[in-house]
Amino acid sequence: MNARKNQLNAFDRLLTIMDELREQCPWDKKQTLQSLRHLTIEETYELGDAILDNDLQEIKKELGDLLLHIVFYAKIGSETKDFDIADVANSICDKLINRHPHIYGDVEVENEEQVKQNWEKLKLKEGKNSVLEGVPKSLPALVKANRIQDKVAGVGFDWEEPHQVWDKVEEEFSELKSELIKGNQEAIENEFGDVLFSLVNYARFINVNPENALERTNKKFSKRFQYLEERAKVQNKPLTEMTLKEMDVFWEEAKRL
Repeated sequence: MNARKNQLNAFDRLLTIMDELREQCPWDKKQTLQSLRHLTIEETYELGDAILDNDLQEIKKELGDLLLHIVFYAKIGSETKDFDIADVANSICDKLINRHPHIYGDVEVENEEQVKQNWEKLKLKEGKNSVLEGVPKSLPALVKANRIQDKVAGVGFDWEEPHQVWDKVEEEFSELKSELIKGNQEAIENEFGDVLFSLVNYARFINVNPENALERTNKKFSKRFQYLEERAKVQNKPLTEMTLKEMDVFWEEAKRL
């Protein structure tokens, strides 16, 4: 009980500070839902970076930043009398209860997959016209592809075995190669998109999050390339004046490290 009391006190403290900032700080006074939007997106990506780095202290800080944004939006909503933080909290509580009839009702499920399928069916009953309505239009393409496939799988539109998906990947690669020979740039782009989409689909079947996997590779590549740059500086030799063979020596060093 003491832990819950401390949590509630901390949240109350944040709400009080938000009230004070909104009343007294010139910058906070000027903010709107629209002006905060891009900052919220930035904070979300910073949290994502901290999670990938498994930096728990940084995760704590970034969660705090996001929590501030939620409280900020709710404060603005309360000023226009459209909603407040209680409405926000109760809204998600109601949704969670409605979407978990196996916990708060008499529905029985055997595994996680059945939970996901029930979730999508319940969303359609709530008035959604498509299971894809819950996929934000502004998501990055790789993340969107993953969410689209996850959504349709939730209602049974899915492959049965991983090897079937891999066969599709190989089929799409073959079609891409064919278009590369023909040289039609628009067709090449279309087939390349199909290859990526099928690879993202395969990732689900091998329990890999494609966005996380690609970002880890981005970080790995960047770290190795920065090592290469540092070694080139030590030799006082610009990268533009180095041969690929010379650069590859440092690249292999970076991989070993």
